Amino acid sequence: MTGNGRNANRVIGIVEASCIVYEGLSTLLLKQGKYIQVARIDDLSELPLFIKMNHPQLIIINPSQIQNREKAFLSLRKDFPGKMIALVYSYFDAKLLSRFDGLIRITDSFDSIGQNLSLLMDAEPATDEFVPGELLSERETEVLAFIAKGLSNKEIAEKLFISIHTVNTHRKNIVHKTGIRSQAGLTIYALSNNIVTLGSQNT
Repeated sequence: MTGNGRNANRVIGIVEASCIVYEGLSTLLLKQGKYIQVARIDDLSELPLFIKMNHPQLIIINPSQIQNREKAFLSLRKDFPGKMIALVYSYFDAKLLSRFDGLIRITDSFDSIGQNLSLLMDAEPATDEFVPGELLSERETEVLAFIAKGLSNKEIAEKLFISIHTVNTHRKNIVHKTGIRSQAGLTIYALSNNIVTLGSQNT
């Protein structure tokens, strides 16, 4: 486990076996000027101790680290108050990626990665308790489909002939029922549950 910086007020942990990938992402994060410490965790098994000692706000994880270890990951995620983000540079099953609060791709631009992580760091955590297995209503499914297509609340309201306030209520219910807060995570959830298809996202 290695780290950069002298103050742990804003900490990001990166669970990544590749030194090259870690160094590149670490450099990008430190250039943002918002992260006091960026630390590398070689393996998922080291993460509980890292969280206990450093109280990070954000954990970035190569999804290969949780393959065949989803139970341990979900147990850890349940008690972690911050965000867990997938660092993707190869193919992973949509169901696996839906376990995360969001994702960044190694092919994204520096500006895009920095902007996405800034939004995640500054976002308020969800306060609703996740209700596993609770099904979305027909209207919530319709709203989720439009969210996955990238429509704004105003656009969704116009499509469904409802108020923006009602759209916000449906969005809160979707987060409550799925346990997923981020746009990327909800999109992955919609894809993995056949609510939208890859082709329909652009229509």
